[in-house]
Amino acid sequence: PTPLPDAPFDGERIVDSSGALAFGEVPKQMAVIGGGVIALELGSVWRRLGAEVTILNRGKTLLGRVEEDLAKEAHRQLSAQGLDIRLGAQLTKLSVNKRQVTVNYEDAEGEQSLKVDRVLVATGRRPRTQGLDAEGAGLALDEQGFVVVDEYCRTNLPAVYAIGDVVRGPMLAHKASEEGVAVAERIAGQSSHVNYETIPWVIYTWPEIAWVGKTSQQLRAGNTDFRAGTFQFA
Repeated sequence: PTPLPDAPFDGERIVDSSGALAFGEVPKQMAVIGGGVIALELGSVWRRLGAEVTILNRGKTLLGRVEEDLAKEAHRQLSAQGLDIRLGAQLTKLSVNKRQVTVNYEDAEGEQSLKVDRVLVATGRRPRTQGLDAEGAGLALDEQGFVVVDEYCRTNLPAVYAIGDVVRGPMLAHKASEEGVAVAERIAGQSSHVNYETIPWVIYTWPEIAWVGKTSQQLRAGNTDFRAGTFQFA
């Protein structure tokens, strides 16, 4: 998990996703920094358990990678469940004492302040590649710290492959396992690759959200003609 620059995780008042699974009691007030998958999954869990949860997302919409109609519906349903979702909220400062956290942020209405018991920071994740001695081994990393690989997960070093969360692509367990199978088959002399367009995504809110393939936003950005249809299951 990526910490905030001026507010490191303390495991008590400011927590990452693991810390948010280890509370000894339901917090009365909780702030979640971020509007992505982990933010909404854990924020909605603690809301259903009784916490007053405020989502602070600096973006103008939730779930930027999700099909826009699904993201709008998720916003509507999660708000109906009691999540206080505030968009365009740029965090400016966190002040921690023994009993609470003061969250200062700015939005379209100006400077705002919020006092909560706990803060979950869910603004993204980074690869854990520190300590690999990549420079000493000559292993190429990109500027974010990911191991650089080609379409077959080969690194710049002969016979060295890398898969999973330390390489490009979604940080999903089933994506990593598919890459592992493909690499093992290539080492065994077979022709194998991973079709990343067929990797499913799922968000464990209620209701759950799942998708596979390109979104309409991605298709429009690539100037791809497409036809869209919807079916109401409810």
